[in-house]
Amino acid sequence: METLERLTASDLVAVVVAYRDALRAHQAFIDSLNVYPVPDGDTGTNMALTLESVVQEIERACTQGGDLDPLAEADAAQDKGQDMDMVAQAISYGSLMGARGNSGVILSQILRGLADAVRGREGIDPSVVIDGLRRASDGAYSAVQTPVEGTILTVARAAAEGAERQGATGTLTEVIDAAHREAAEALARTPEMLPVLKAAGVVDSGGTGLVLLLDAFSHVVAGGPLPVPPHVDARSQPGLVGPGGLRYEVMYLLEAPDDMVPAFREVWAGIGDSIVVVGGDGLWNCHIHTDDIGAAVEAALDAGRPREIRVTDLLEQVEEERWVRNAASAEEETEEPVRCAVVAVCTGDGIRRIFRSLGVHHVVDGGQSMNPSTADLLAAIEATHSDEAVILPNNKNIVPVAEAAARQSPKPVRVIPTQGIQEGFAALLEYDPEGHADSNAALMAESASRVVAGELTRAVRPSVCPAGPIAEGDFLGISRRRIEVVARDMGEAATGLLDILIDRDHHEIVTIITGEGSSVAETRRVTEWLAEQHPDVAVEVHPGGQPLYPYLFSIE
Repeated sequence: METLERLTASDLVAVVVAYRDALRAHQAFIDSLNVYPVPDGDTGTNMALTLESVVQEIERACTQGGDLDPLAEADAAQDKGQDMDMVAQAISYGSLMGARGNSGVILSQILRGLADAVRGREGIDPSVVIDGLRRASDGAYSAVQTPVEGTILTVARAAAEGAERQGATGTLTEVIDAAHREAAEALARTPEMLPVLKAAGVVDSGGTGLVLLLDAFSHVVAGGPLPVPPHVDARSQPGLVGPGGLRYEVMYLLEAPDDMVPAFREVWAGIGDSIVVVGGDGLWNCHIHTDDIGAAVEAALDAGRPREIRVTDLLEQVEEERWVRNAASAEEETEEPVRCAVVAVCTGDGIRRIFRSLGVHHVVDGGQSMNPSTADLLAAIEATHSDEAVILPNNKNIVPVAEAAARQSPKPVRVIPTQGIQEGFAALLEYDPEGHADSNAALMAESASRVVAGELTRAVRPSVCPAGPIAEGDFLGISRRRIEVVARDMGEAATGLLDILIDRDHHEIVTIITGEGSSVAETRRVTEWLAEQHPDVAVEVHPGGQPLYPYLFSIE
């Protein structure tokens, strides 16, 4: 392949698609770098879903509603009069509307910075790349209220500085290589900047995902291969094995001599099932279900050259299908018009019913490790029969996405930064359907702040915390400050957490919301402990049905 000296609009589309493919392939690995031991390691998932939205928006813009492959359409983009501005707008809008979680929001700012730099350009030369990476870094830092070094922000800045040091007199390849080199070096240093990374023996997950963007640029400019994802053993992560015991669907085209394919099939037979290998004359279409993404791709490298690699998380598909069903049922519900409506994010049938009973007009499915996009929240806001609205994100990772949706809405929308559904329930006690969004937000935020919240979950990986060492499978009692209790026994963790959170002199009510993994026996054990240790405290128990967290506690 000839090395490119400048990129056209179609080349830029190819970069975005390559980046999407790389994120999908590395998604499980990036997720596994999460250092917090609770089941919310979704950085790779959020970044990959954000890029899916970008590719879909490019496809929509290129085909004007058609359903053609964006790579094929990219080759025809020039002939159809599609220019750099169209692609830049699609990248900017698609990343904004598809952003999920903190990592998705930061990534959307990086992509929008790059998009701003290419607007009005006929081609992308070294000076444009340098400008774009600087805008990307500045945009990333602006997306975070309190920037922390040792994260994706550090890697973005290093990429910009590397490109600037190389300078616009260098070739396109030299500028991208310099940016990649310094970004990779900064990523390797992230454990020295954040002790929690060093303790876990990993580098930053978001920064890892960002380096793949520079790999995608290099792939298009110089024809270099996209990196192969490291092996991730999904079976070592409790609760993350997909349908049939095999979590991932891996697909790609394989350019290989026909006589190499029997050995290739034999390797695949040892690592998965649902294997389909069809083709001939040097080109094969390959499909497998497996837990070992790395081995599935490495087998192709031994036989020939894989391309157009696609990795699908089968468990994620099941979850998304549930979201779609829940969203569809929510859409069927109607409500009377009000001045100010409430949109709440949650998961769990019981929690959904409680929110509805407290006056929520539209529920968006999401929560820990299941982050709705900006577009999801914006659609919910616009579906309410109201002049104004407030959003209860009920998860700190969803707050920035809610704020992005609020800024995009044509109606006045305020975000109450609730970190959990406990604060969401408390906020609704001050909700006035006929009040304005501003007054509702102030009163509801104050009410939410009076709640003492806690939750119980299980560790998905070994770690350490002020409460002691954590082993995989331990029960963790978590406050809004930190992990307070580590125990092998669920009841011990629950009562230990409540003992820390309850103030005998000020608290009167403890609300227990049961989720998946709880039991009648364990719940009775907790309520009996409360009756014995805190006889003056009233106890309420509600079925929530939330995944991952057997118990949520709200103390007032």
